[in-house]
Amino acid sequence: MTAVTAARTLPAAVAHDAGPGGAAADIYISLPTIHCAGCIRNIERHLNARDDVASARVNLSLKRVAITGSHAVPADLVTSLQRLGYEAHLLDRDALGSARDGLGRDLLIRMGVAGFAMMNVMLLSVAVWSGATDATRDLFHMISAAIAVPAVGFAAQPFFRAAWGAVTAGRMNMELPISVAILLATGQSLYESLNGGAHAYFDAALSLTFFLLIGRYLDHRSRLAARSAARELTALEVQTARRVTGSHTDEVAVSALSVGDRVAIASGMRVPVDGRLMSPEALTDRSFLTGESDARRAEAGEILQAGEIVLGAPVEIAATAVGEDTTLRRVAALVEQAENSRSAYTALADRAARIYAPLVHLLALVAFLGWIAVDGDPRHALNVAIAVLIITCPCALGLAVPAVVTAAIGRLYRMGMLVKSGTALERIAEVDTVIFDKTGTLSEPGRFADLAGFSGTEKSILSALAGASHHPVSRAVAAALPDQPAAVVTDIREEPGQGMSGTSGGQSVRFGAGRWLGADFTGPGLRIGDAPARPLPVEQRLRDGAETALRGLRQQGLDIWIVSGDARSAVEEIADRLGLAKRVSAMSAEGKQALMARLAADGRKVLMIGDGLNDTAALASAHASVAPASALDASRNAADIVMLRDNLAALPGVISCARQVVRLSRQNLWIASLYNLVAVPVAILGFATPLAAAIAMSASSISVLLNALRIRSAL
Repeated sequence: MTAVTAARTLPAAVAHDAGPGGAAADIYISLPTIHCAGCIRNIERHLNARDDVASARVNLSLKRVAITGSHAVPADLVTSLQRLGYEAHLLDRDALGSARDGLGRDLLIRMGVAGFAMMNVMLLSVAVWSGATDATRDLFHMISAAIAVPAVGFAAQPFFRAAWGAVTAGRMNMELPISVAILLATGQSLYESLNGGAHAYFDAALSLTFFLLIGRYLDHRSRLAARSAARELTALEVQTARRVTGSHTDEVAVSALSVGDRVAIASGMRVPVDGRLMSPEALTDRSFLTGESDARRAEAGEILQAGEIVLGAPVEIAATAVGEDTTLRRVAALVEQAENSRSAYTALADRAARIYAPLVHLLALVAFLGWIAVDGDPRHALNVAIAVLIITCPCALGLAVPAVVTAAIGRLYRMGMLVKSGTALERIAEVDTVIFDKTGTLSEPGRFADLAGFSGTEKSILSALAGASHHPVSRAVAAALPDQPAAVVTDIREEPGQGMSGTSGGQSVRFGAGRWLGADFTGPGLRIGDAPARPLPVEQRLRDGAETALRGLRQQGLDIWIVSGDARSAVEEIADRLGLAKRVSAMSAEGKQALMARLAADGRKVLMIGDGLNDTAALASAHASVAPASALDASRNAADIVMLRDNLAALPGVISCARQVVRLSRQNLWIASLYNLVAVPVAILGFATPLAAAIAMSASSISVLLNALRIRSAL
């Protein structure tokens, strides 16, 4: 099949959308292992040099490349990037959806309108506060009304909509007293202005709206997660497959496959659906699914799962599960379920609001009825009730938690931690148990770091044989010999599931599994001619800062586990080195999530730290979660915090910061409460003028913001 023909058979989800003049739309490829500007430069230079690519742009924060080209076949681009030395996975652009922050932009616009109107109305109010009377005062009030009424009507809509939703649902929320205060202040001010009244609350209504929009925007930014982890998993699925019908092979959309269809899978490609292996054997990389770092050998009749990568020779499978029934889709469903359950967590400010909202309305009602009984003047009684609503309206309460969280998020970002969830720090402050994945989290993939015992000739032969293969073990050996010149090796062949063979200097050379080399060890080795095979030392390296992180977490009184999909021997080695008594091996994605559920049922608050697809559901269902920068896109999006640096040493600092955030947030709530204890009696007694209400409300908000800034000195 030619490149052009293949491109035409792709489904709409990944085929190019033809634009004006035949311009092609974007293809997205996930690059989970990129980490620096050098990676960006290498990938963009490599792709832009291709004739079938018009442009390629790498996004390091999303670990993704967007490719535009009229004849680029996605599978060819993925293979090209893999040969360049980068892990690459095709993403479904439609499944990812848009990452634009429309709500944040809307809040910023409304905040700008409220702030601009507030400043202008306050300028006019200065004249009134300074003693302007009669016609001058009435003129300034009417100009203020012309500015304030449309500004409030536009800027305060988020509060009005939320309040109306609460009323129709028969419940109360924080937005209800806010909306009542804004509407009554604006309506009464307009009435006073039209009837020559001495006082108007336009400035207070606008400043109230402005401060609350600041709090709403800070809260939105702290809660914002760009993409759903479940959507990421769906986007990572294979989009096309080669269906075998008799002697004919067609490239079709995966959605067109049915149970029983025979599917051909080339070496280096991902299995598109769950299926029974029809070939005699297969060697696959399951780390994407299970976290198991070693390649897995499958015999004829065994089930290969969607997401595995075929190593060595091409294979054929007979589909046993397609669509929603595949392993990958089941994991995505687990993640979505976990994300939905986590959203039920009630934030500290929301818990305070449940008490605060009805109390505010009750106080305003008491003030109104009390003054009706005292002087019988409904107009004066309503003015007092509005003053109570404005003074008690939760500006400070609305800023109390978001201000601290936003300050902490900025500080943590400078420490290399990206906080993605608004309630993440509150939940992390509550954790009592920390669970680590192994490979890619506590440890780095196995490396051949110590080859000093091999001669120059042996190293050069290793370099030649390993450089001719894309097997993970071969890539690891090649990475351990970056500057080693390769020997001249001819007749290089790859034996599926065994290793590489060739001829050098008139004798046979082999690099591969010990059993294949005729040795009694199981790991990889090198054999030259008739000499005994030499094993290659495989080293599991701890991730930078792992020992420092565990020492700090222990000092904070946390219970630490290691839970991995790896084999028991590999888990035991790392657990022994780190002194971890609680260790679980060979754990599937479903098993990890079930463990989270069991611990939660026992009252544990678990912080999960992992990087693989098999960690995604656990990351989403844990009380709180962290993923390293090298994690898969789906794992990074399921986590509450992403470590931007490949170092675990900052983890204890995150726990300390989270606990400090909760302390300062509670202090802010107390500040807001004490302010109300002083201001409410003043308002109820009728001494709160519009000027006093505006000053008191602003003072409480500023005090809360200043206290929030203490988080910077606390870290």
